[in-house]
Amino acid sequence: MSHPSGALSAQPIGAGSDLMLDLTDLNVYYGESHILRSVDMGVAPGKMVCLIGRNGVGKTTLLKTVMGLLPTRTGNIKLAGESIARKTSDQRARMGIGYVPQGREIIPRLTVKDNLLLGLEARPKGSKKSQDIPNEIFDLFPVLKTMLSRMGGDLSGGQQQQLAIARALMGNPRLLVLDEPTEGIQPSIILEIEAAVRRIIQTKGISVLLVEQHLHFVRQADWYYAMQKGGIVASGPTHELSQQVIQKFLAV
Repeated sequence: MSHPSGALSAQPIGAGSDLMLDLTDLNVYYGESHILRSVDMGVAPGKMVCLIGRNGVGKTTLLKTVMGLLPTRTGNIKLAGESIARKTSDQRARMGIGYVPQGREIIPRLTVKDNLLLGLEARPKGSKKSQDIPNEIFDLFPVLKTMLSRMGGDLSGGQQQQLAIARALMGNPRLLVLDEPTEGIQPSIILEIEAAVRRIIQTKGISVLLVEQHLHFVRQADWYYAMQKGGIVASGPTHELSQQVIQKFLAV
């Protein structure tokens, strides 16, 4: 599979084995409805890639397929060069994919601490699972440290989103998949989440695949793919994201 060279990575991209996530000729159906159409895309190690497009074009379907929640009809998915297309979603999580779905899906009747500890289930079997929450989680999201005994359902939307990302990080992922993390969140918290994601990439070298409509966050990514009618129709470095593309794929 060939990917655009240059801005997707600081180093030139070579074979697919150099990619953290490599999707090749992916076709996905709901019943007989063809939702994803021959999707090719890649995420380089330690880089952020943003998938943009209007509602209903297949972005969330693509993320669910990466996570193993939907089956592929044809095509392949590789994580760090290894095919995961036949792996279950829990196997994919243990192989290093952290997933924060649209709507966050924290557990409202568990405390913040217990929600975070659930993230340990994504670590590989046999790995040491300390019940201590690493300080780096609180460095990224300081508000969580003051709320450990609160119920998840008592947090604001922005705080729940921070909790959902922190929970995904508890599994020590190599790839973090975020589905519209700024949806319904106040602007000041959006900036905090943006800064935290950038810091995660810089300090931990994690790759990020992001679906997002918020233009400021989109521009934080290294590379974008634009989706229309279930297929990739444009891509490039985000610093070259033109007003024409923004109007076509982001404007409501």
